[in-house]
Amino acid sequence: MSPATVPADVDEESDQELLTGRARHEDLAERLLEPLWSTPRWMKPALIVTFAMTLMLVGAVLYTMVSGIGVWGNRIPVVWAFAITNFVWWIGIGHAGTFISAFLLLLEQKWRASINRFAEAMTIFAVMQAALFPLLHLGRPWYFYWLVPYPSTMSIWPQFRSALTWDVAAISTYFTVSVLFWYLGLVPDFAVARDRAPTKARRLVYGVFALGWRGSASGWMRYRTVYALLAGVAAPLVVSVHSIVSMDFATAQLPGWHSEIFPPFFVAGAILSGLAMVFLLMLPVRRLYRLEEVITVRHLDMLARFTLVTSCIVGYSYAAEAYNAAYGGDVFEMSQIFSTRARGPFAWAFWGTIVCNVLAPQILWLRRARRSAPFLFALSFAVQVGMWVERFLIIVASQSRDFLPSSFRTYTPSFIDGTILVGTLGCFLFLMLLFIRYVPFIPIREVQRLQRSLAEERSA
Repeated sequence: MSPATVPADVDEESDQELLTGRARHEDLAERLLEPLWSTPRWMKPALIVTFAMTLMLVGAVLYTMVSGIGVWGNRIPVVWAFAITNFVWWIGIGHAGTFISAFLLLLEQKWRASINRFAEAMTIFAVMQAALFPLLHLGRPWYFYWLVPYPSTMSIWPQFRSALTWDVAAISTYFTVSVLFWYLGLVPDFAVARDRAPTKARRLVYGVFALGWRGSASGWMRYRTVYALLAGVAAPLVVSVHSIVSMDFATAQLPGWHSEIFPPFFVAGAILSGLAMVFLLMLPVRRLYRLEEVITVRHLDMLARFTLVTSCIVGYSYAAEAYNAAYGGDVFEMSQIFSTRARGPFAWAFWGTIVCNVLAPQILWLRRARRSAPFLFALSFAVQVGMWVERFLIIVASQSRDFLPSSFRTYTPSFIDGTILVGTLGCFLFLMLLFIRYVPFIPIREVQRLQRSLAEERSA
């Protein structure tokens, strides 16, 4: 490539921007371990607030189990409402972690090193929140084991044509692989924490989780082989899991649900909401712990580009859905898309979705916007709201306005619906705070290896 054809900002966006400063190898490890040895002032109040929200969730769940799901706002014909909306939203949030870790590892992208651990933890905790809602939606969650093919003397086998069975298979597989992938990446860093822990008790605890890791050449060879294999297994799950979730709707006959575009549409939306959640969690931590030298503007720029791409894919999906309805000529489908959603009682949700998920992210075409932490935080919040509203629109609107005008009914959420949603947010943040406090949330060994390779590039 001749100099005239090289973009002007290539030098500015080189790999050297992935780590700034000139900290020594050992100083960098101490810097990244510092959050484990000291508790900032804001941590305890944050833990108290989020733990209180978690207790609120427990109370609402117990009340639901004792009283029955009639305490929710669900009424015929809207039998799937807040619970399934929250389920699809949470499971979508969990996709960005696997995407950032597995796909970018397989593509050998250096910039994943500073953020992949954070995203992996987000995946696990989001899937935990998502798994709660299908169980509660059973009505009798203590019979959850009926959904798995266990050896039953009463011949009670799962109904494999049920969407609940598909969700159990998808969630359990995704959660298991994600936990293994996350924990394997933590083993070398647990060993670093073990060797540098200030107290004997902490050395013992981190030593147990380090599984005897010594950092030998043979150990690193086996570690990288298994890590790559797990990434190869996890990467297809990004596509398959949310495709299975989308089939819960695509296999139904309701207008607005019966669509073959749902699998790729849901996957793109899941990655978009997941990337937005990464920003919402990462940016405050980056500022509070002063990690600008490790999570640099280069990382923000790359994540913002992925957000822009997925936003464009989601926008294309919206347009394709409208085109398919018009081209297909089905009066019920056209009424759902062009009347109920665009001009009817759910117009607020439809146009809010378009603005938050498609129009607002277009500002990311500007380089300054992609590198502005305050703007990215505000945009990510808007996208997160838009993705939840989109799920609500798809699930509730189709049931509220189906085939017979005599069965039309508007859905109104109950206090318990809102309490459970807020409670899951608190539980998710509580788990994330515990993770930040006690686990190396920046991959120490990967960042050190990146530091070494960047130093070699500078000297070359």
